[in-house]
Amino acid sequence: MSPKPINTVTVALILGFSFFVLFFSGFIRFPSVSSSLQPLNDPVHLETRARPEPFADLAAAFRVWDSRVGCARFKEKRGGTELNKSKGSSPLQEIGGESECGGLKLNHVSVLVKGWTWIPDNLDNLYSCRCGLSCLWTKSSVLADKPDALLFETTTPPIRRRMGQPLRVYMDLEAGRKRSGREDIYISYHAGDDVQSTYAGSLFHNGRNYHISPYKNNDTLVYWSSSRCLSQRNELAKKLLRLLPHHSFGKCLNNVGGLDMALTFYPECTNDANASPKWWDHLHCAMSHYKFVLAIENTWTDSYVTEKLFYALDSGAVPIYFGAPNVMDFVPPHSIIDGTKFSSLEELASYVKALANDPVAYAEYHAWRRCGVLGNYIKTRAVSLDTLPCRLCEAISRRGGRNAVS
Repeated sequence: MSPKPINTVTVALILGFSFFVLFFSGFIRFPSVSSSLQPLNDPVHLETRARPEPFADLAAAFRVWDSRVGCARFKEKRGGTELNKSKGSSPLQEIGGESECGGLKLNHVSVLVKGWTWIPDNLDNLYSCRCGLSCLWTKSSVLADKPDALLFETTTPPIRRRMGQPLRVYMDLEAGRKRSGREDIYISYHAGDDVQSTYAGSLFHNGRNYHISPYKNNDTLVYWSSSRCLSQRNELAKKLLRLLPHHSFGKCLNNVGGLDMALTFYPECTNDANASPKWWDHLHCAMSHYKFVLAIENTWTDSYVTEKLFYALDSGAVPIYFGAPNVMDFVPPHSIIDGTKFSSLEELASYVKALANDPVAYAEYHAWRRCGVLGNYIKTRAVSLDTLPCRLCEAISRRGGRNAVS
């Protein structure tokens, strides 16, 4: 007796029943909606939750991250981060070891800073550098009456230099990198020039209140402060910030009721109760209350990564960055959100909001600091303004200082 054909409806019912049994038993799962929380570039953890978990206590978020991810997994994923050398050269200059001391012609070098400069006065000092080299950096012509080099920044070096006269050093850390045409040594932010000086380092932060808040605002996510209202930067900030709850403390797009309102919001950020407050005194402290800081460069060009980004990193916030295309070569692994990597500002805003409600995903942006995975940031700090005196004095010594051939 031949078997009867199975009705297609019966087959469909059997398959449908089998699917629901497997689904509710846990063998089949649909992707979680919170999968959009996963940071770019394949994060270490793949934890997802069906509902948001708003948080304000940063230390508590760290403890959750420790229990679900931990430094061992983060180091395994991020510890081997290398410089992006897609253009054939490193964006950061190498600092040689003791084996390169043979080329020094002077044991002591003095540098006299000429004219007005934004370089902090407390950079003036006598430094003990590697290879037994001592370096005097000063703005005083009394202390350096016979300098080996003259440093110019806002003024132009002399047209001519004769043998026996100080070398001419010109520094320009602006995006344009315009040489004076009269210098013997040129300092810029770029590794391709004679001496590099990045904007990282503590000397950009002198006199600041370093109180870091252990709690983050849950309702207002983004800090923004700008008082130089460049049209292109302003327009970008306006478009993004209208999608995110934020406080804007500067002259541009101010929404907090006036300037210097940060101290009204956060009185603990007062640096000196007896002195008139300055906007830069409480910068880090105010930033630290927010989960994110918007950092937009005036000019977007390779290697031009300014204090706007490093202030945010040092304050314990996560920077939302627009600027240098190769910014990842200068920062710790998984420490910033590169806004240019999103297809739209709406997508970026959705990501930021989701990240703000995910303590594990947010804490991972701080793992580099907690786990000691600094990556390229070690070199970024090594060639910052903090180390410029010794590195410049070494370059002057290699040329012979006053005895250098014109």
